[in-house]
Amino acid sequence: MQTITITIPDDRLHKLQETAKILGVSLEALLLAGAENLLAPPEASFENAMEYVLKKNAELYQKLA
Repeated sequence: MQTITITIPDDRLHKLQETAKILGVSLEALLLAGAENLLAPPEASFENAMEYVLKKNAELYQKLA
């Protein structure tokens, strides 16, 4: 796996950090998911998103069952 460094305006960084916090993921995970979404075919992108949400909320779903 490679590491990259990007330069991003402060206002965009703050919005990304806020979004990551709301979603309960790290900034790195949010950015990686965005990049993967751009590279994945539409069907795979939906399946990846669905799988991510199901895994992330598995404990909640068990409590609600």
